[in-house]
Amino acid sequence: MTISEVKNRNDVNTPEANKAVIREFIQAYNDRNLDVFDELVAEDYFDNLFQQRGREPFRELFTMAFKGFPDWYEAIEDIIAEGDKVWVRIKATGTHTNEWDLFGVSVPPTGNKIEMNMVFIWRLENGKLVEGWEVDDNLEILKQMGVVDYTEEGKKFAEVFK
Repeated sequence: MTISEVKNRNDVNTPEANKAVIREFIQAYNDRNLDVFDELVAEDYFDNLFQQRGREPFRELFTMAFKGFPDWYEAIEDIIAEGDKVWVRIKATGTHTNEWDLFGVSVPPTGNKIEMNMVFIWRLENGKLVEGWEVDDNLEILKQMGVVDYTEEGKKFAEVFK
């Protein structure tokens, strides 16, 4: 189901419609079309990870990511919807080719390619994202960038999970 089909049928509050919104949102994100925020993100959106309210702070997170990782791409691995929530498992890839602001700490470009798994949970109302949660492995991305490394003991432990 596409977002156009949803709007034409006025089925904006069904799980299938919500999945269509999330698919369009992620595709627009991958296409660097941040104008879609005005259409698909509520003005008072709440980001639980960063404890921020508002569409503009949410949009700024994407802008910052694109600066540090211009080729950042998110592929949907799984998408599940129930009621007003959509769960999405993502495989993200990118190359750290520019300076990246990591929570107020500037990380110079490393040129390293990264890959990480992420899980997003979004709550939607009337075809718009109103609240979101994110679960990802920030330590893994920092390790892949070469910003942090395991101790010798940690490297042995990490081998068990490969």
